[in-house]
Amino acid sequence: MNYTLHFGAVWASFDHLLGGLAIGLALAVAAVAVGTVIGLLSAFASVSRSRLLRGISGTYVLLIRNIPLLVLVLLVYFALPQTGIRLDKYESFIGSLALYAGAYLTEVFRAGLLSVPKGIVEAGRAIGLTRMQTNISVVMPVMLRNSLPSLGNTFIGMFKDSSIAAAIAIPELTFEARKINVDTFRVVETWTVASGLYIAACFTIAALLRMLERRFPKF
Repeated sequence: MNYTLHFGAVWASFDHLLGGLAIGLALAVAAVAVGTVIGLLSAFASVSRSRLLRGISGTYVLLIRNIPLLVLVLLVYFALPQTGIRLDKYESFIGSLALYAGAYLTEVFRAGLLSVPKGIVEAGRAIGLTRMQTNISVVMPVMLRNSLPSLGNTFIGMFKDSSIAAAIAIPELTFEARKINVDTFRVVETWTVASGLYIAACFTIAALLRMLERRFPKF
């Protein structure tokens, strides 16, 4: 085997890879932002006194976590238009990834809610706060801090899953790498550089999250 490494063709299009990396990060941020809202609502529903709300939350988590993300993306992008709901490729992917993230974040936030000391909740109620005010002002800050490590892991996972956006022609990092690979036939070089960018981005995100965890002590 006489394959000779030649990174020149990859470096010539390195700006496209960086642009794809930026798009992947933006997709992950948007999806996790929406998924966080979904996850919070579902988590509070999962620990509520209402059997109906618990059932809805449990069904959502069970269904979404057992559907492969690629299948969910293709379902939203190709099947929804048949019902009259038309989304562009960015909206459909962010929506799919947000639904996927929300199912996992439901469990993250539910565990965080269960970890909140009952004394803190009782103290909030003792000073006259309503249940809603207690949840927003007392429970949520403690729950979010306790959930921060798992929340960070979920964000990193969603960023890596953004590579699936290439399946519907969103020009993120994997899409751009595949395009360079097809144009230049530099298989090893292209995917080595793309992998390095993913690793560098994930290490940077993890380092930033560790700094955030140290800044806010755990309850």
